[in-house]
Amino acid sequence: MPTTYPTPKLVIFDCDGVLVDSETLSNQVLADNLARYGLHLSLTECMDLFVGGTMAEVRQKAIARGADLPVDWVAEVYEETYARLRQGVSLVPGVSDLLALLQERGIAFCVASNGSEDKMRITLGQNGLWELFHPHAMFSAHTLKTGKPDPDLFLAAACHFDVQARDCLVVEDSENGAIAAARAGMRCLGFDPHGKGLRLTRHNAEHITTMAQVPYLIGL
Repeated sequence: MPTTYPTPKLVIFDCDGVLVDSETLSNQVLADNLARYGLHLSLTECMDLFVGGTMAEVRQKAIARGADLPVDWVAEVYEETYARLRQGVSLVPGVSDLLALLQERGIAFCVASNGSEDKMRITLGQNGLWELFHPHAMFSAHTLKTGKPDPDLFLAAACHFDVQARDCLVVEDSENGAIAAARAGMRCLGFDPHGKGLRLTRHNAEHITTMAQVPYLIGL
Protein backbone atom coordinates (compact mmCIF):
# COMPACT_ATOMS: atom_id res chain seq x y z
CA MET A 1 0.00 0.00 0.00
CA PRO A 2 1.24 3.54 -0.72
CA THR A 3 2.57 5.56 2.18
CA THR A 4 0.10 8.07 3.54
CA TYR A 5 1.20 11.45 4.85
CA PRO A 6 -0.55 14.11 6.91
CA THR A 7 -1.55 17.25 5.05
CA PRO A 8 1.42 19.65 5.18
CA LYS A 9 1.29 22.91 7.07
CA LEU A 10 3.65 24.60 4.59
CA VAL A 11 4.25 23.93 0.89
CA ILE A 12 7.59 25.21 -0.40
CA PHE A 13 7.83 25.69 -4.17
CA ASP A 14 10.92 26.10 -6.26
CA CYS A 15 10.43 28.85 -8.83
CA ASP A 16 12.03 28.09 -12.21
CA GLY A 17 10.57 24.94 -13.71
CA VAL A 18 7.99 24.54 -10.92
CA LEU A 19 6.00 27.76 -10.76
CA VAL A 20 7.11 29.22 -14.09
CA ASP A 21 8.13 27.35 -17.24
CA SER A 22 11.42 29.23 -17.55
CA GLU A 23 14.14 26.58 -17.53
CA THR A 24 14.23 25.97 -21.27
CA LEU A 25 14.34 29.69 -22.05
CA SER A 26 17.04 30.44 -19.49
CA ASN A 27 19.22 27.51 -20.46
CA GLN A 28 19.06 28.35 -24.16
CA VAL A 29 20.37 31.81 -23.28
CA LEU A 30 23.08 30.15 -21.19
CA ALA A 31 24.06 27.72 -23.96
CA ASP A 32 24.26 30.54 -26.51
CA ASN A 33 26.35 32.64 -24.15
CA LEU A 34 28.80 29.86 -23.28
CA ALA A 35 29.31 29.08 -26.96
CA ARG A 36 30.76 32.57 -27.37
CA TYR A 37 33.36 31.65 -24.75
CA GLY A 38 34.37 28.35 -26.30
CA LEU A 39 32.07 25.88 -24.50
CA HIS A 40 29.57 24.34 -26.92
CA LEU A 41 26.69 22.51 -25.26
CA SER A 42 23.30 21.40 -26.53
CA LEU A 43 20.25 22.64 -24.67
CA THR A 44 19.78 19.18 -23.13
CA GLU A 45 23.42 19.03 -22.01
CA CYS A 46 23.16 22.51 -20.55
CA MET A 47 20.05 21.64 -18.56
CA ASP A 48 21.50 18.37 -17.34
CA LEU A 49 24.61 20.16 -16.09
CA PHE A 50 23.24 23.36 -14.66
CA VAL A 51 19.54 23.21 -13.68
CA GLY A 52 19.14 23.90 -9.98
CA GLY A 53 22.56 25.42 -9.42
CA THR A 54 23.49 28.96 -8.47
CA MET A 55 25.07 31.04 -11.22
CA ALA A 56 28.35 31.07 -9.31
CA GLU A 57 28.32 27.26 -9.43
CA VAL A 58 27.44 27.35 -13.13
CA ARG A 59 30.46 29.59 -13.72
CA GLN A 60 32.77 27.18 -11.89
CA LYS A 61 31.47 24.17 -13.82
CA ALA A 62 31.72 25.98 -17.16
CA ILE A 63 35.31 27.05 -16.53
CA ALA A 64 36.20 23.50 -15.51
CA ARG A 65 34.89 22.38 -18.90
CA GLY A 66 36.99 24.88 -20.80
CA ALA A 67 34.93 28.07 -20.99
CA ASP A 68 37.09 31.21 -20.93
CA LEU A 69 34.75 33.41 -18.88
CA PRO A 70 35.39 37.03 -17.89
CA VAL A 71 35.33 38.20 -14.29
CA ASP A 72 31.95 39.92 -14.76
CA TRP A 73 30.37 36.93 -16.53
CA VAL A 74 27.63 36.31 -13.94
CA ALA A 75 26.28 39.85 -14.35
CA GLU A 76 26.47 39.49 -18.13
CA VAL A 77 24.53 36.24 -18.33
CA TYR A 78 21.93 37.51 -15.87
CA GLU A 79 21.36 40.57 -18.06
CA GLU A 80 20.89 38.38 -21.12
CA THR A 81 18.61 35.96 -19.27
CA TYR A 82 16.43 38.70 -17.82
CA ALA A 83 16.05 40.28 -21.24
CA ARG A 84 14.81 36.98 -22.67
CA LEU A 85 12.42 36.31 -19.78
CA ARG A 86 10.91 39.79 -20.12
CA GLN A 87 9.75 38.73 -23.58
CA GLY A 88 7.36 36.31 -21.89
CA VAL A 89 7.32 33.20 -19.74
CA SER A 90 4.31 31.04 -18.87
CA LEU A 91 3.20 29.54 -15.61
CA VAL A 92 3.60 25.79 -15.28
CA PRO A 93 0.18 24.30 -16.12
CA GLY A 94 -1.96 23.74 -13.04
CA VAL A 95 -0.01 26.07 -10.73
CA SER A 96 -2.75 28.70 -10.46
CA ASP A 97 -5.36 26.10 -9.51
CA LEU A 98 -3.03 24.52 -6.96
CA LEU A 99 -2.20 27.82 -5.29
CA ALA A 100 -5.88 28.75 -5.18
CA LEU A 101 -6.71 25.43 -3.52
CA LEU A 102 -3.98 25.88 -0.91
CA GLN A 103 -5.34 29.35 -0.13
CA GLU A 104 -8.86 27.98 0.12
CA ARG A 105 -7.76 25.29 2.58
CA GLY A 106 -5.66 27.70 4.63
CA ILE A 107 -2.33 25.97 3.90
CA ALA A 108 0.67 28.30 3.88
CA PHE A 109 2.97 28.30 0.86
CA CYS A 110 6.11 30.08 -0.25
CA VAL A 111 8.82 30.07 -2.91
CA ALA A 112 12.44 29.16 -2.19
CA SER A 113 14.83 29.57 -5.12
CA ASN A 114 18.52 29.63 -5.92
CA GLY A 115 17.61 32.45 -8.30
CA SER A 116 17.52 36.13 -7.43
CA GLU A 117 14.51 38.18 -6.35
CA ASP A 118 15.06 40.30 -9.47
CA LYS A 119 14.56 37.22 -11.63
CA MET A 120 11.45 36.21 -9.70
CA ARG A 121 10.09 39.74 -10.03
CA ILE A 122 10.26 39.30 -13.81
CA THR A 123 8.87 35.77 -14.06
CA LEU A 124 6.29 35.85 -11.26
CA GLY A 125 5.44 39.50 -11.87
CA GLN A 126 4.29 39.06 -15.45
CA ASN A 127 2.05 36.19 -14.31
CA GLY A 128 0.38 37.98 -11.40
CA LEU A 129 2.13 36.00 -8.65
CA TRP A 130 4.74 38.48 -7.41
CA GLU A 131 2.39 40.06 -4.86
CA LEU A 132 1.28 36.61 -3.73
CA PHE A 133 4.80 35.70 -2.59
CA HIS A 134 6.66 38.96 -1.99
CA PRO A 135 7.95 39.88 0.52
CA HIS A 136 6.81 37.50 3.25
CA ALA A 137 6.77 34.21 1.33
CA MET A 138 9.88 34.54 -0.81
CA PHE A 139 13.28 33.07 0.00
CA SER A 140 16.20 33.62 -2.37
CA ALA A 141 19.69 32.18 -2.14
CA HIS A 142 20.96 35.59 -3.26
CA THR A 143 19.36 37.27 -0.25
CA LEU A 144 20.06 34.62 2.38
CA LYS A 145 23.54 33.82 1.02
CA THR A 146 22.85 30.09 1.12
CA GLY A 147 21.62 27.89 -1.69
CA LYS A 148 20.55 24.37 -2.52
CA PRO A 149 21.73 21.63 -2.09
CA ASP A 150 22.32 23.02 1.41
CA PRO A 151 19.08 22.74 3.39
CA ASP A 152 19.29 26.20 4.95
CA LEU A 153 16.98 27.89 2.43
CA PHE A 154 14.16 25.45 3.20
CA LEU A 155 14.84 25.53 6.93
CA ALA A 156 14.71 29.34 6.89
CA ALA A 157 11.29 29.16 5.24
CA ALA A 158 10.04 26.68 7.83
CA CYS A 159 11.36 28.84 10.66
CA HIS A 160 9.70 31.94 9.21
CA PHE A 161 6.33 30.18 9.18
CA ASP A 162 7.01 28.50 12.55
CA VAL A 163 6.50 25.04 11.02
CA GLN A 164 8.52 21.91 11.78
CA ALA A 165 10.44 20.33 8.88
CA ARG A 166 8.33 17.18 9.11
CA ASP A 167 5.22 19.29 8.41
CA CYS A 168 6.64 20.83 5.21
CA LEU A 169 6.27 19.68 1.63
CA VAL A 170 8.77 20.73 -1.03
CA VAL A 171 7.95 20.78 -4.76
CA GLU A 172 11.16 20.68 -6.80
CA ASP A 173 12.40 19.94 -10.31
CA SER A 174 16.16 19.90 -9.67
CA GLU A 175 18.50 17.39 -8.12
CA ASN A 176 19.98 20.10 -5.89
CA GLY A 177 16.49 20.87 -4.65
CA ALA A 178 15.69 17.24 -3.92
CA ILE A 179 18.98 16.89 -2.03
CA ALA A 180 18.23 20.02 0.00
CA ALA A 181 14.78 18.71 0.91
CA ALA A 182 16.23 15.37 2.02
CA ARG A 183 18.87 17.12 4.10
CA ALA A 184 16.19 19.31 5.68
CA GLY A 185 14.08 16.27 6.58
CA MET A 186 11.21 17.38 4.36
CA ARG A 187 8.97 15.39 2.07
CA CYS A 188 9.64 16.24 -1.58
CA LEU A 189 7.58 15.90 -4.75
CA GLY A 190 9.93 15.77 -7.74
CA PHE A 191 8.34 17.45 -10.76
CA ASP A 192 9.56 15.99 -14.05
CA PRO A 193 6.74 16.23 -16.60
CA HIS A 194 8.63 14.63 -19.48
CA GLY A 195 10.74 11.97 -17.80
CA LYS A 196 10.85 9.39 -15.04
CA GLY A 197 12.36 11.71 -12.45
CA LEU A 198 15.30 9.41 -11.74
CA ARG A 199 17.63 12.26 -10.76
CA LEU A 200 14.99 13.26 -8.19
CA THR A 201 13.74 9.91 -6.92
CA ARG A 202 17.25 8.76 -6.07
CA HIS A 203 17.14 11.45 -3.37
CA ASN A 204 13.81 10.19 -1.99
CA ALA A 205 11.60 12.58 -3.96
CA GLU A 206 8.28 11.24 -5.23
CA HIS A 207 7.95 11.63 -8.98
CA ILE A 208 5.06 13.71 -10.30
CA THR A 209 4.35 14.74 -13.87
CA THR A 210 1.54 17.30 -13.35
CA MET A 211 0.56 19.76 -10.64
CA ALA A 212 -2.88 18.16 -10.67
CA GLN A 213 -1.38 15.21 -8.77
CA VAL A 214 -0.38 17.31 -5.78
CA PRO A 215 -3.78 17.69 -4.05
CA TYR A 216 -4.31 13.92 -4.00
CA LEU A 217 -0.82 13.29 -2.69
CA ILE A 218 -1.27 15.73 0.19
CA GLY A 219 -4.78 14.66 1.14
CA LEU A 220 -6.79 17.57 -0.27
